[in-house]
Amino acid sequence: MSHEHLGLFDTPPGGREDRLAVAVVGGLLLILLVVLPASNLPLGEVSAFIPTVCAMMLVGELLIAALLYAQAAVFRSLALTILASGYVLTALFLIPFALTFPGAFSRGGLLGAGANTTAWLMAFRRGADPLSVILYVWLKQTDRAPRKAQRPAPALLCISSAAALALALTLFATVGHDLLPPIFANRSDAIYAHLFVFNILNIALVAIALGMLLSRRASVLDTWLGVSLAAALIQSLLNLPLHGRFSLGWYALFLVMLLSHLVVLLALIAEANRLYVRLALSTEARRRERSAQLISIDGVAAAISHEIGQPLAAVSLSANAALNSLAHPRPDPERAIKSIRDTLDATRRAFAVARSVRATFSKRAESVSKFDINDLVRDSASLLEREMAAERVSLRLALTQPLPPILANRIQIQQVFVNLLLNAIESLAATDGRARRIVIRSVTPDRQTVQVEISDSGLGIAPERATQIFEPFFTTKPSGTGLGLSLSRNFVEAHGGRLWASQAEDGGAIFHVELPSS
Repeated sequence: MSHEHLGLFDTPPGGREDRLAVAVVGGLLLILLVVLPASNLPLGEVSAFIPTVCAMMLVGELLIAALLYAQAAVFRSLALTILASGYVLTALFLIPFALTFPGAFSRGGLLGAGANTTAWLMAFRRGADPLSVILYVWLKQTDRAPRKAQRPAPALLCISSAAALALALTLFATVGHDLLPPIFANRSDAIYAHLFVFNILNIALVAIALGMLLSRRASVLDTWLGVSLAAALIQSLLNLPLHGRFSLGWYALFLVMLLSHLVVLLALIAEANRLYVRLALSTEARRRERSAQLISIDGVAAAISHEIGQPLAAVSLSANAALNSLAHPRPDPERAIKSIRDTLDATRRAFAVARSVRATFSKRAESVSKFDINDLVRDSASLLEREMAAERVSLRLALTQPLPPILANRIQIQQVFVNLLLNAIESLAATDGRARRIVIRSVTPDRQTVQVEISDSGLGIAPERATQIFEPFFTTKPSGTGLGLSLSRNFVEAHGGRLWASQAEDGGAIFHVELPSS
């Protein structure tokens, strides 16, 4: 995850976000072009309009602030904390604005409002938005590494500060109403010159904030803040020709304000959800990777158990045979010596198998040698003479002479033959009433390859299992590990060869080993 982007703060904008942002701004400009020629068209007063719009914007801006505070906590960013606090401040201004708006809850407005209280509360609100963006952009330059150990201002302190500032400016606009220049002559008619100056100042402030933001735009959040500022410019342009309230342009002004905030909110929620999905997928991928690692560890343990178990069993049998020969009332030293030598041979083979299994799970290239595969077949068969004798299995070798030598890891190829022979012996042990025989053939289809076929007269392979027997951990034996054939195929394929199975004409199974000649 070192190269993953974890939040709105550091996720770079992409073509999709840019196209969507342009579409939103284009839609708002279309509203401006449609409404502007008839902006002073009177439409009459709708008393529930302001409370409804303010309630919707209040919820939306508080949700935006909550998202930004969450990001600020993750990235320990003062810039995001100030930006979120700016949204809290603009949201809080909506409460006294709605309460003091003339006609919303009372004819003259609540809280002892004057004729210009609501106008100045809206002026404070519209100025706070670009100012918070300017502070955000400026602080972001000194906060280039948001994951540093610095401690940003606590969210509770910033919320309290925003609430205190909103309360102070509300008191200034109500109690100190007469100290402020008038913007409205009465509850519906504006003083156009004063309103025009206010709009020009607001346009200049928004343009500065938008310019700073676009010049340093580095994230998805910056893109949507740009949309919000573009909407603020459109609001000021809609407000420029207005001469009073309750006209087409005045209603459109609030609708643009509402739509711009809703679009930004939805965009931030969608982006946060997308990042959550990416995090969930990453977590699931890590869980699968960990499970795969555990399976690999189990595979190594099972492979060691499977491969080492065979020579260790031979060690145990030979050692017991030697002990019985010496403990017999009439000791047989020659037989005991032969059994001890068999024990030493099996011990050496166990060490060789251990090295081979280690090489299977190692990335280092192991040494290879050139040898005759017929000699290796004879050696492998001799290792299992006891097992074949115990199960009354006859062995016939049909080896083509001479064969071109192969260049391979002798121990690994021997393990392949031993595994295949043991599987054949176990299959024959489960048959009754029929001859138990194994035939090993070696051929050379061309000078490029050498093939060894190990066939048995057992029960064969069920058609539905023909594609499964080489899968790891698949076994039909109650005590099997399901790794013998899988490891054998890995060994053969690692040498550039092939291993596959087919059904014999008499019902048994044939395993084909094909290896390139040297």
